[in-house]
Amino acid sequence: MKWKNNRGHYWRLSSIFILLFYGGTVWAQHKAIPRDTTYNTMRVWRQIKKNYPQARPAVDSAGAELRVIRNVVYAHLPHTDFGPRDLHLDIIRPDDKLKRAAVLWIHGGGWRSGHKEMDMPIAQLLARKGYVCIPVEHQLSLEAKYPQAVLNIKSAIIWVKEHAERYGIDSRRIVVAGSSAGGQLASLVGLTGGVDRFEPRVESKASTHVQAIVDLDGVVDFLAPLSLNLERKADSPDAFWLGGTFAEKPLVWKEASPIFWAREDRPVPMLFINSGFPRFHAGQDELVGMLKRWGTPHEVHCIDVNVHPFWLFHPWVDRCVDMIDQFLKHIQLKEKVH
Repeated sequence: MKWKNNRGHYWRLSSIFILLFYGGTVWAQHKAIPRDTTYNTMRVWRQIKKNYPQARPAVDSAGAELRVIRNVVYAHLPHTDFGPRDLHLDIIRPDDKLKRAAVLWIHGGGWRSGHKEMDMPIAQLLARKGYVCIPVEHQLSLEAKYPQAVLNIKSAIIWVKEHAERYGIDSRRIVVAGSSAGGQLASLVGLTGGVDRFEPRVESKASTHVQAIVDLDGVVDFLAPLSLNLERKADSPDAFWLGGTFAEKPLVWKEASPIFWAREDRPVPMLFINSGFPRFHAGQDELVGMLKRWGTPHEVHCIDVNVHPFWLFHPWVDRCVDMIDQFLKHIQLKEKVH
């Protein structure tokens, strides 16, 4: 089919369709990923400093004793709602040639806000204790809903194992850790190693199994009364990430709860570090009871302050790092360096 413009030139209608199609495709590939910046260290500090004047934001402080490699691409996503997309991680380690245990760190922010750079300070403090600490970027809920973040993090575990030799990592000593929403993700990722439902579709001989989990104030059971009885709206962080409220998506809420994936025949040592807010520990007592009954190594500690993201501030971040280090030593994931 042809049509004539006001200058007498003919165009085929099919050409218009092609232009519209490819023009729309190019535009879609360059749509900006929406960002929620409401969760950040300085905002939290302004909220807490009156009640906790001793609190000081932990800062990015890499020194000569550390080797820091930032924004390494661990996955390329060719097809997303926002076009092609790279996912990144940082690698912080002692500046030596020793092969060390690795701690993958997942930031918090209600599954929709925050970024890996927020937890760079705690990552650097852990690296100074002798670990390779790896803050990981993942897709947040404004970009992709559950379970995409889980698949992202498992892809990062596979990448770390495949590149362990290059970065001086002992692939037999991998820890997944996280704070708040990142703690929930760490627990879910750590307890579902090898579970097909949560395995990324990548070709690799490396497994997604880890040797320990560290959960800082992350919910382990969305169905526990302390979690489920909170007043919910459709845009609540958990409901938004999970694609609906509990009434709308009960099976998804259960599936995303780490406690339901804990198994006696798949023991993974777990460390919990809690704030003074009980709702962030929803389901933890029940999970700890299961671990105790099975003889799975575990510890529970409390930073007894009414500050949820306590890991972002001195003096609490220092205590967290000491607790993590002592736990990993206890379960023999940290070798003695002579």
